[in-house]
Amino acid sequence: MKVNKYILMFALAGGMMTSCDDFLDAPTQSSMDEATIFSQYTLAESAVRGIHQSFGETNSYRGRFSPYYGMNTDCEWQNGGDATKIPDGGKYDLTAYNPSSNNSQMNTANNAWAKFYEGIERANMIIRGLRTYGNVQNDPRMAQLLGETLTLRAMIYQDLLKAWGDVPARFEPNTSETVYVKKSDRDVIYKQLLADLEEAGKLCYWPNENDITKTTERVSKAFAKGLRARLALYAGGYSQRPNSIEDKTGFSVRLSNDPELSRSAMYQIAKQECLDIINSGTLKLGTFDAPFKAMCQDDVTAGKENIFEIPFSDGRGRELYTWGVLHENTDKYTGQAKGGINGPVPTLYFDYDVDDVRRDVTCVPYSWKDGVQTITSKSKLYSHYFGKLRYEWMKRVVTSTNDDGINFLAMRYADIYLMAAEAINELDGPSAAAPYLKPILDRAYPAAKASAILAAASASKDAFFEEIVTQRRFEFAGERLRKMDLIRWNRLGSTLAQTKQDLNDLANREGKYADVPTSLYWKNDGETIDIKGLGHGLISAEEAEALKIAGYNEDKNFMKLDSKYIDALYVNDPDTKQFWPIMDEFINTSNNHLWNNYGY
Repeated sequence: MKVNKYILMFALAGGMMTSCDDFLDAPTQSSMDEATIFSQYTLAESAVRGIHQSFGETNSYRGRFSPYYGMNTDCEWQNGGDATKIPDGGKYDLTAYNPSSNNSQMNTANNAWAKFYEGIERANMIIRGLRTYGNVQNDPRMAQLLGETLTLRAMIYQDLLKAWGDVPARFEPNTSETVYVKKSDRDVIYKQLLADLEEAGKLCYWPNENDITKTTERVSKAFAKGLRARLALYAGGYSQRPNSIEDKTGFSVRLSNDPELSRSAMYQIAKQECLDIINSGTLKLGTFDAPFKAMCQDDVTAGKENIFEIPFSDGRGRELYTWGVLHENTDKYTGQAKGGINGPVPTLYFDYDVDDVRRDVTCVPYSWKDGVQTITSKSKLYSHYFGKLRYEWMKRVVTSTNDDGINFLAMRYADIYLMAAEAINELDGPSAAAPYLKPILDRAYPAAKASAILAAASASKDAFFEEIVTQRRFEFAGERLRKMDLIRWNRLGSTLAQTKQDLNDLANREGKYADVPTSLYWKNDGETIDIKGLGHGLISAEEAEALKIAGYNEDKNFMKLDSKYIDALYVNDPDTKQFWPIMDEFINTSNNHLWNNYGY
């Protein structure tokens, strides 16, 4: 404990803001202290773990980034989002593409922006210390720590770029001369991160190659390479960009103009990194629900599907609280009545193939009340829940009223296969890419159906790409990857417009949702629920009467979808609001070095 506190005091010497006020009065550590820390593995490792503190802070990943980034898409939205309450200055504005720079959820001095840069400052100091004193050329464990820190810094920058677009580039510890810096073109940051991750991929151990990487809570070579592949796809894709870094209003959605970040070059990086991971044989796919059950059971064993998780202690983190199945009151599974804040867009359930095993894991149409599964007033169609995280899968009972201790899943192996398939299709065509899509299809569908889908996709490069778009939706719903996927494909605005039309068609039983029943029939069999009428295929009057006689309850309201919920999917063109504005708190304290673009 004393060592960890000492390390944190050192990490804060750059003057970054923190919620731990007692650290702010700590004296600046001398270069001798830095030499002592980063020449000894145990002390240096504690410093690296100090970066994790920034992840778990109240308004960092735990309580602001995780609940709000990535909403709303064609597979994720905020349950109960209400257009009649927009603008609300808070959560509805954030998710409905209507954020302002004084948003009540984000405009505080200790918010995600500050905590991300706090983590970056800690990483910068560790990188300097390890390069100077760590003997990383001759000590593989010290090299691992350097690679780990480079990767964690890149992950934080990835999320800054996803949420805010162009941001300040800080790759050296703060000094009195660099406390205030201007925004950088994001391409400068992308190129630095790609170089850093290339280095990290050479420094880190593969999963289970060393005791350090036997857990998914530590960075491995697989995560460094996988993150580099993901960042390459982002850098080579479309996004909202200002006409110039100083232009506060003019913008377009376009590719980078930097030839080093061309689409072909970025696809080549993604291809090679993903193939390195796959060919290493250090990871494996199991059943679709296995990685999520592992998370709920605090199983952080490396070498399975989960590659890296941001670690939260039992008393921190709101992953299940925000993204899990709702328990309306406490019961034998949970001491907190939470879950279901975010959920699947209602059309998602009906868009899955009926034989796709991912559907019933991902989309849950019931909540828990008094220890049993039930259809209640809180479980209307607009309140389906993501089922990838469930209190009932846990081995421990959550006792905190606000946190559940479930880790933040940053990357799993399925993403490596799908990134490989996308990149190889772009570079080499569908025949070469098909072997990397096949494992995902084989896991999701019966054999004959998986083969048919792969054959149809392999007919052309365009057909294969469209199948990638479809499969990433079904595979990663609720994992906050979809928004950035749609942005980089230049499909955010058009896809959300189609989703809103689909929601209206579902509400009115038109188009491809014309055969969705208007009544739902359900009954409890002890703890579990049996539901009839949830899916395509109308129920005849005779069938309905037979269900009633058999003891099923009829819910005539379950399939209703009010326009105020549909309209809350977005209230502005999403392509004009791809990023959040920098909050006033940070602009006003930037000594005129920060500003907002895109007309904010």
